Amino acid sequence: MRTDDFRPSTNVEDDREGSGSRGGFPGGTGGLGIGTVIIIGLISWYFGIDPSVLLNGAQILTGGSPMQQTGPVPPVAAGTPTDPTGKFVAQVLGDTEDRWKEIFAANGRTYHSPRLRLFKRVEQTPCAFAQSAMGPFYCPRDKRIYLDLSFFDDLEYKFGGCANNKVCKFSEAYVIAHEVGHHVQDELGLLPRVMQMQQASASKAEQNRLQVRVELQADCYAGVWAKRAEQKRDYLDPGDLDAALQTAAAIGDDRLQKQAQGYIVPDAFIHGTSEQRRRWFMNGFKSGDPGACDTMSANPL
Repeated sequence: MRTDDFRPSTNVEDDREGSGSRGGFPGGTGGLGIGTVIIIGLISWYFGIDPSVLLNGAQILTGGSPMQQTGPVPPVAAGTPTDPTGKFVAQVLGDTEDRWKEIFAANGRTYHSPRLRLFKRVEQTPCAFAQSAMGPFYCPRDKRIYLDLSFFDDLEYKFGGCANNKVCKFSEAYVIAHEVGHHVQDELGLLPRVMQMQQASASKAEQNRLQVRVELQADCYAGVWAKRAEQKRDYLDPGDLDAALQTAAAIGDDRLQKQAQGYIVPDAFIHGTSEQRRRWFMNGFKSGDPGACDTMSANPL
């Protein structure tokens, strides 16, 4: 993946030094249950926090539970990091800004770019007290994406999401673009609508199924960005697309549940299966059209 031509975003808030020096959760575990502590490990970023505060899971729509909301993030000036990994994140974010602004403008709408907050270990957010184990997530309360860069190491070495550091770059870009996809859903008003549907449902399984639809659409939106960027920049190298598909498969609910507990529980899925994640990413990539991402049976664009 070549990002030299990507415009670096100035919407990156680099709080890696500040967050790393503030210590852990206020008041101890911050809501972690004993079952969570047992599961934490192999896939701690995914199952390593109680589902009620897993923002990249079922609670992304509500912005976290009241017990976990901690108030505004510490003030950090936005800009463009100068270290290689931080700069790469800014370049990917910048290109998502450019491509989604084009898409929204073509549909008579205005795209408002999110902020991306880099943190280390723990960070206070309006949605929940973030920790590395949560993985990247989007907080609709403050329109920010939260990312601990250690997740990229986990992606390569723990989960087998990509073969080596070279092709891992596009996998990392896919992860960022997926979280941007949640912001796109927020911009379109989809997240509040699905939240209302979830709240109206008394079935946890149905609530989870709605969340799966939201996650798969974010995968598809990531594919849309990747295609539009490729048409604009011709930035992909051989093996990049395969790496992104491998990453999508590595973080499918069925695979992660099988690794964690030896069996799968479809009603507990909140992201989609490996096959679904691959398929919806490719729907977006093949078409480059957000209209191909109608996982909710209603085209929001």
